[in-house]
Amino acid sequence: MSVELAAQNQLIQKAWEDQAFREKLMEDPKAAIRELLGVVIPDHIQLKTVQETPDELYLVIPPAPARMIPSVDIPEIKW
Repeated sequence: MSVELAAQNQLIQKAWEDQAFREKLMEDPKAAIRELLGVVIPDHIQLKTVQETPDELYLVIPPAPARMIPSVDIPEIKW
């Protein structure tokens, strides 16, 4: 499991167990992440927290790798 996925799972578990933390994560996700994980997210990065329901799910499409790493030859990615 990647560090990123482990951190995400820790945030989700805490939000399930702690109503006050879930509310803070919804209102100020950067502060909640800093509080729980000690990770500081830079000001230029926007972060949104959304909560799925049984009737509403979200699919997150990340930026294309070529847009995240400028001026670097990226090999073709195959699934």
